[in-house]
Amino acid sequence: MSEFTTYLTLGFHHISDLNAYDHILFIVALCAVYEIHQWRRILILVTAFTLGHSVTLALATLGWLPVPAAVIEFLIPVTIFLTALLNAIEKVDQASPRKMYFNYGLAMFFGLIHGMGFSNYLRMLLGQEESIVTPLFAFNVGLELGQLLVVACVFAVAVVAMNLIRIQHREWNLFVSGGAAGIALILMNETRFW
Repeated sequence: MSEFTTYLTLGFHHISDLNAYDHILFIVALCAVYEIHQWRRILILVTAFTLGHSVTLALATLGWLPVPAAVIEFLIPVTIFLTALLNAIEKVDQASPRKMYFNYGLAMFFGLIHGMGFSNYLRMLLGQEESIVTPLFAFNVGLELGQLLVVACVFAVAVVAMNLIRIQHREWNLFVSGGAAGIALILMNETRFW
């Protein structure tokens, strides 16, 4: 197996691993407010998130962005909670282009935080590598593919819930976002660094 394939697989498994459920939960919360016909918006949001975590993943892996792990482990559930909260008060179907640009920027900013969380794992893997460019790129591609798999699963469940069970989208959003917010509050309590 090539170096690229190895790190691509590691990135994919890292995001799709249920032990990394905080990152999965963020993607689930990010998707909850959108309907299937808004798939372009969610792809842009997930890509903005990937771009954000790619930047800090590179900087933190190189040791150029020293942030205490305890702070990051607390901030990750904060991003989930804030995303879920925004879902409860936002009307995405009426969102202006300006509001969507804000959402894309927010997803990228939250990606910056999540990237620092990924960096400890990747730094351990890259300890023996001479160059980190190919492994870092492959790892990020794997993360993006894993995130898209999570998005596809969320939308599949949403389609079943809304079309077969006849749950209204607003109720679906509140149910998923409320669950994500509740889990995020528990994680915030467990990862307090003070």
